[in-house]
Amino acid sequence: MIKRKVSNVFPLKRAPLVHCITNEVTCETVANALLYVGAKPIMAADPREFDALFQQTDSLLLNIGHLSEQRAASLTAAAASARKQEKPTVVDLVGFGISELRNGVGQQLVAENPTVVKGNISELRNFCQLPSHARGVDGSALDQGEEALEELVEALQRATKAYPQTTFLATGSQDILVDQQRTWRLTNGVPELDRFTGTGDVVGALIAALLGSGVDTPEAVIAAVSYFNLCGEQAADGKGLAAFRQETLNQLSLQMEKEWWREIKGWEKQWI
Repeated sequence: MIKRKVSNVFPLKRAPLVHCITNEVTCETVANALLYVGAKPIMAADPREFDALFQQTDSLLLNIGHLSEQRAASLTAAAASARKQEKPTVVDLVGFGISELRNGVGQQLVAENPTVVKGNISELRNFCQLPSHARGVDGSALDQGEEALEELVEALQRATKAYPQTTFLATGSQDILVDQQRTWRLTNGVPELDRFTGTGDVVGALIAALLGSGVDTPEAVIAAVSYFNLCGEQAADGKGLAAFRQETLNQLSLQMEKEWWREIKGWEKQWI
């Protein structure tokens, strides 16, 4: 079972300002998701205003899902600034493994020791230099058998030795969280969440919002992942994927009215 106590962190008691440099395909969805849970988004990618902006923001979300030369420069500049100013940062390794170019950008971001590095299970297998069946930005079910998951957990434990300030999150049929002392498996969610774009982007934004409001890292990740998955569980009614997507987003502002944290499923294991 989950030993770490997760409280009712939504709606956020203080509205953090979350700086997002994220996938343009899902930019509006991410911004609205933050508003739905009581955070404030700012979608700003021009490095010329970073100095002023970083004096006002509470956390940073960096997503490599829609790369360009200009976007890569913005991402790396923001990551370096966040490290200098000790700003809580979430790096989302969308599509890691697609190309050496994308991998290089992702590795530069991780080298800045962000608070959380996330991706789907296949993306983080690629990051850990494990074999992966990924195609494009989608995770593969072939990477999510029990043996493959245990292999990834061990690789992520090694990664925390190289990046001791970073917690890793791999999302999939089970969500795996690894920090310097513990691992968690989270098991809420429904398969339909893999069938509309932006679900991982929203989870990354929710984590950044919780970090920006002062929630500690393990609780922020567990709460964000589980809350979003529980929204999906409430939305799954067989009416079709477009309706499911809309209702999942609706639930972001509705689940907080319930004792949602009591429905978190998963378990924790100490490894040090």
